[in-house]
Amino acid sequence: MAYRFISGLTTSPLTELGWKSLGVLELTALPSIQRENWVAPVEEADALLVFGGDVLYLCRWMRESGLADLLPSLRETVYVGVSAGSMATAPIFGETYDDPNAPFVIDEGLGLVDFALLPHLDHEDHPKAPWPK
Repeated sequence: MAYRFISGLTTSPLTELGWKSLGVLELTALPSIQRENWVAPVEEADALLVFGGDVLYLCRWMRESGLADLLPSLRETVYVGVSAGSMATAPIFGETYDDPNAPFVIDEGLGLVDFALLPHLDHEDHPKAPWPK
């Protein structure tokens, strides 16, 4: 999914909007990189494009990487979240899974906004979103 997003092959090709430059931030690698090597480029960015996937995984790595702590200070940066990337900003979120032991999980988001988001609601490509009807 990451490759498809970066290369503009998704239904939401945010990387194809005419940006002057585009960088990739791999959250799972950030804990192994000295903070001063990645914080300045993030602080200088005009926009952060945060794609979807698994919102639990995304929130975990945003926290573990230190990005979640940095986001509130980025007052002039536009945060563009798609799917799980938008859900992660809420104070709380719910997600459905095909796991019979945990079909619906509620967890704490990053709390960047004070409302919840329901991406894909009634979208034909996501019949279970945000929960089975």
